[in-house]
Amino acid sequence: MSTQDQAPYVASCPECDVDLQTEEPNEIVEFYRRHYRVTGHDVEFERAQVDLAEDVASDELKDVVWQLQEQYENGVPIGVVAAAMSDRGLSIGETLDEIHEVRMTGGLYEPQDDHLGAF
Repeated sequence: MSTQDQAPYVASCPECDVDLQTEEPNEIVEFYRRHYRVTGHDVEFERAQVDLAEDVASDELKDVVWQLQEQYENGVPIGVVAAAMSDRGLSIGETLDEIHEVRMTGGLYEPQDDHLGAF
């Protein structure tokens, strides 16, 4: 079994053919940030292990964070939020932009670095 088959989080740049396999969802966000700064390319999730309840019908970021925060003691890792939003058609970059917008309007808070909670 390859490392990619074992890693719960896998992301890649389709333009550069580079990828990252990791156990930590926030490492995918850091990979995106570094890669985008250097190349301007977006990074896409290939696989993400996110347990999002099927009864979350909303595609709204705040609703997704609200549902996920029950599973995390100190806030939902941004990588998990990005993975969940990727399933809803948003890129990692679009998700980070939306996180910023919702935080600025007071809908989300950051209980620790790169972790979110919803009010």
